[in-house]
Amino acid sequence: MLASHLSSTSGITFKQAHPQKVLAIGDSLVYGFGDSEGGGWVERLRRLSMEPGRPGAVFYNLGVRGDGVGQVKQRLEHEFRYRGELRNRLPDLVVLSAGVNDSARVSNPLGRNRTNFDEFEQQIEELLAEARQLCPVLFIGMPPVNEQAMPFSEVLYYTHSDQWRYREATRLACSSHNIPYLDVLNLWLGRGTSWWLPLISPDGLHPNVAGYRALLDDIVAWDAFQTAVDIPPGCGS
Repeated sequence: MLASHLSSTSGITFKQAHPQKVLAIGDSLVYGFGDSEGGGWVERLRRLSMEPGRPGAVFYNLGVRGDGVGQVKQRLEHEFRYRGELRNRLPDLVVLSAGVNDSARVSNPLGRNRTNFDEFEQQIEELLAEARQLCPVLFIGMPPVNEQAMPFSEVLYYTHSDQWRYREATRLACSSHNIPYLDVLNLWLGRGTSWWLPLISPDGLHPNVAGYRALLDDIVAWDAFQTAVDIPPGCGS
């Protein structure tokens, strides 16, 4: 099994020989809510490394439903410091995924965003700067929501226009910190409504079982992920 270290020029990681620990930290997309079969993309990867002696990275699922970028930032360093497992070793890689909860409008479609956009820009900058100081980082972007299913939980309104705005702030912040960013929103919308809409749960927000399978396929096919992660055998949907 392999561990990774960051290239100061590319933002991509390179592998060296020792067991690799990967932290996935973020919101319900990390937690896997909506995937009653496989538990989400992180859990599907984690299960492949459960058998002792089996090669491949060890994954920690540190997703919390409802978290915004600010909440992820509050948890980041503590979660990181306590996930090294052996000989006081720290984790090798952090995979972040958050932002969609910040974009939601409260109470009505024209209400305030849950996190003010200017505040979000500051929070995502601080999160990425802190994460980058800990170890190599990858960022998984948000999939599209089903606008017709809103409001979520009777009070939150998610729209593609807000998703695009918060996504772009995240993408630019990742670029400035040399952090690879998987643009799931752009990728899925580009495949057409008939492709992505059946992958969203009835709540309009979370991927369903097929959605998490598709998300895992996109993550595993991502060149930055392939370069950075010691992918367990049998990885994929």
